[in-house]
Amino acid sequence: MSGFLRVGVLAVIAVAAIVFYAATFVVQQTQSAIVLRFGAVRSVVTEPGLYFKLPAPFEQVTYLDNRILDLDLPAQEIIASDQKRLVVDAFTRYRISDPLRFYQAVNNIPRANSQLASIVNGTVRSVLAEATFTSMVRNDRSRLMNRIRDEVNREAGRFGMTVVDVRLRRVDLPAANSQAVFQRMQTERQREAAEARALGGQQSQEIRARADREAIIIVAEAQRKSDEIRGEGEGERNRIFAEGFGKDPEFFAFYRSMQAYEASLKSGDTRMLLSPDSPFFRFFNDPSGQRAGAATSVAPATPAAPKP
Repeated sequence: MSGFLRVGVLAVIAVAAIVFYAATFVVQQTQSAIVLRFGAVRSVVTEPGLYFKLPAPFEQVTYLDNRILDLDLPAQEIIASDQKRLVVDAFTRYRISDPLRFYQAVNNIPRANSQLASIVNGTVRSVLAEATFTSMVRNDRSRLMNRIRDEVNREAGRFGMTVVDVRLRRVDLPAANSQAVFQRMQTERQREAAEARALGGQQSQEIRARADREAIIIVAEAQRKSDEIRGEGEGERNRIFAEGFGKDPEFFAFYRSMQAYEASLKSGDTRMLLSPDSPFFRFFNDPSGQRAGAATSVAPATPAAPKP
């Protein structure tokens, strides 16, 4: 009898545990829960913790994610206000702000994504249709994204969702148009490069011609000054020589004859037809320069500067 009692007690405990497990549910910090009784909403739980309910099939729990959810939208083609066809790629971040309304409107996240994608695509198309390509790409991109987010929020509120952000990942021309634009930009840059090279070549020639002209002028001026200085030096040298040799004419005559001998009597290329008693050889016969039978010495030549 005690054995049957023990088995009965264990059975009761097991049934109680099963009933307790079936009658409780846990809500995590990142979740909210909706308790359904025969398909109708009985309560909404938004705080984390342990809660009780009737065991299934009387009551069931549906969990919803409270975290920020991502929605990537497929690229779509729009026409801007300046009649340019553009390919726009956008994405959205949102969260479930009203679990009850969300459940009643769309029931689950896949259906919510589909509904929100339709809203975002329509809003993006309508807002960007009023803007130009330049404003989308450069000037008013942030303002346009904020406007899209606000308009989508007004629509998404009906489904218990709050849009945190809408971003335009890419706004570009279609592939065919982009290629034409790139080719036009390349042609324009090549033209500008050719103009820059031509201008640089012209400036180079002008600078080179001006430098050559200045170099010629500088060299000519330097040559002129050099000639003037050389002439002044030679004149001063001749004056000094004339003054010095004028004090001893005989030595000057002897010095000039020695220079003439050095310049004319060179080996291999000297041919002279002169009389032996020519005045040119007077210092050969007599170191004093006296010719035989002459009473006086040959008058010296006009003083001149020695050969440098």
